[in-house]
Amino acid sequence: MKKIAVLTSGGDAPGMNAAIRSVVRKALFEGVEVSGVFNGYQGLIDGKIEQFQLGSVGDIIQRGGTILRSARCPAFMTEEGRAKAMEQIKLHAIEGLVVIGGDGSFKGANELVKLGVPCACVPATIDNDITGTEFTIGFDTALNTVVQVIDKIRDTATSHERSFIIEVMGRDAGDLALWAGLGGGAESIILPEKPFNIHAIVERLRSSTSRGKKHSIIVLAEGMMSATQLAELLKKEAGIETRVSILGHMQRGGSPSARDRVIASQYGARAVEALLSGKKSSAVGMRNHKVVDYNLEEVFIKREKLDLSLVDLAETLSI
Repeated sequence: MKKIAVLTSGGDAPGMNAAIRSVVRKALFEGVEVSGVFNGYQGLIDGKIEQFQLGSVGDIIQRGGTILRSARCPAFMTEEGRAKAMEQIKLHAIEGLVVIGGDGSFKGANELVKLGVPCACVPATIDNDITGTEFTIGFDTALNTVVQVIDKIRDTATSHERSFIIEVMGRDAGDLALWAGLGGGAESIILPEKPFNIHAIVERLRSSTSRGKKHSIIVLAEGMMSATQLAELLKKEAGIETRVSILGHMQRGGSPSARDRVIASQYGARAVEALLSGKKSSAVGMRNHKVVDYNLEEVFIKREKLDLSLVDLAETLSI
């Protein structure tokens, strides 16, 4: 393999730049030319492809977002769109592609694999919802951002003796809410993966109040319901007044944590190794604290279950 390319797709995640840097420098170290594709799959269709050198990825490991930028691309989901992308791949003599993104990005890569393009996928999403890996790039940074916010909100909650509902991102996955809730000492954590019981939440809030606790923090995964809906439900069911804080896209921004920089560097290099070893369809990730690559098809199997023992632990510690 003499030339590969790298693109980022879907929602941005802290650490994507570190992964891009790793892919480019690992490829060049191995004597392989590498190009960057701008604006995701749309850029692949439009031919926004630029050959990269060492300096192209200098001073980016600490930057959030992605220098290659990202874009949703409905056109790529059509045969016509993929045909145009293949034209550009052939025109630029690209023999392998590294795709950095979430499950939607991986599905796009799988379509290219069917057309004969070897692809290696790097999981980058704050949702941490990619099957086959314990951690995705961006999750740790987003987690730390949410925990820092919880700490700040707790100061206000204590000062004013109020209960707060903090809504965090994650789509249909509760990983971010679970880890942030446990790490932030939340009294209640509400997740899509666990049956919701409003009466249990009310009882926990009342129990806390009865023993003199002046505030409560409820962490809510967006895939369950909105924080506003939960606040209205608590008021209707039990007359409990709460304040709502929806963190939104601030969770996706910012300089990546040291952990995200390290795993992004590991994942990027492993993706290049997978391509150069002749693997046609692969994803990289972490299993038992070791970086591995595995067949891309595994990603599309039913998502692995969340470790709900952490929810039990959080409830035990918040009594």
